[in-house]
Amino acid sequence: MLEVLDPQQNKAFYDNYLGVSFDLSQVIFIATANVIESISDPLRDRMEIIQLSGYTLEEKVHIAHKYLVKKSLEESGLIAQPILFTSELISDIIVGYTRESGVRELGRLIKKLCSKVARALVENNQLIEITSETIELYLGPRKHVQMETYDENQIGICNGLAWTAYGGEMIKVEAVIMPGKGKLILTGSLGSVMRESAQAALSYARAHAQEFNITEAMFTKFDLHIHVPGGGVPKDGPSAGVTLLSSILSALTGRAINASFAMTGELNLRGMVMPIGGVKEKILAAKRNHVPHVILPHKNKNDLIGFEDITQGIEVIWVKHAQEVLNRVLLPVAEKKS
Repeated sequence: MLEVLDPQQNKAFYDNYLGVSFDLSQVIFIATANVIESISDPLRDRMEIIQLSGYTLEEKVHIAHKYLVKKSLEESGLIAQPILFTSELISDIIVGYTRESGVRELGRLIKKLCSKVARALVENNQLIEITSETIELYLGPRKHVQMETYDENQIGICNGLAWTAYGGEMIKVEAVIMPGKGKLILTGSLGSVMRESAQAALSYARAHAQEFNITEAMFTKFDLHIHVPGGGVPKDGPSAGVTLLSSILSALTGRAINASFAMTGELNLRGMVMPIGGVKEKILAAKRNHVPHVILPHKNKNDLIGFEDITQGIEVIWVKHAQEVLNRVLLPVAEKKS
């Protein structure tokens, strides 16, 4: 691959199998990957990376109606049958049975349902109806259950937004303090970058302790444990900085976090909220989890140009500094319930 893609070498590429030389210097190669981190650095250096966002739920439903359902009905010999795939049914399949940025698995599942309908029609002369209530009879139990959402404001628990190869996800960052010697304990399969973000958030909290009426003893006589549930799934990246800070200060001050907010943003030691990736997917994740307010870095505002429609039904709050986040999400000490 390195020789094929390198313009300095591919003018005389020799195929050892055919025993023939090729001039590949005028060939444009297009490669696709779900996760670019798995591509080796020398190979990535020879590519121009173009990031493409995954489809939204609404876009997937539209693609299914316009292409996937028709194709599956034709291949199953059911094009003349009055089989109805409602938007509700397709949405249920997407949410309950797929985790992908595209529609490949969705197409397979629709084809599987059509095959079961065709078989029942041939064997029993019966045209079965598939609905959200009966779908588990044909596809089995739902593989992806909506994560627990907290409608109660709690101390140390903050809603974060993450981007994966399958789209946006909402994560919970939990923090507790306990008697100890000032150690920072991190669990939940956190990668090195996310661990550094946690350390930076703790350093900011300690540097501004007086502003939040936190005594020095809280950092020397207590350990801080930060956990991100879902330990079987590796998590990394800098975008959880403001989420980690909010969770840490909530635990140190005893102030609950407003559960109606979800957030994302990298944090530096001066408290500035830095830009992140996957803005579109993260907003959709917040909407999917019924969170009414989402906090995003102000420097990402241009990322939504042309995608303004996805903000319908949710309030997007653009922030430049961590203090703007904390002023919104940290509740007074006495206010612990929604």
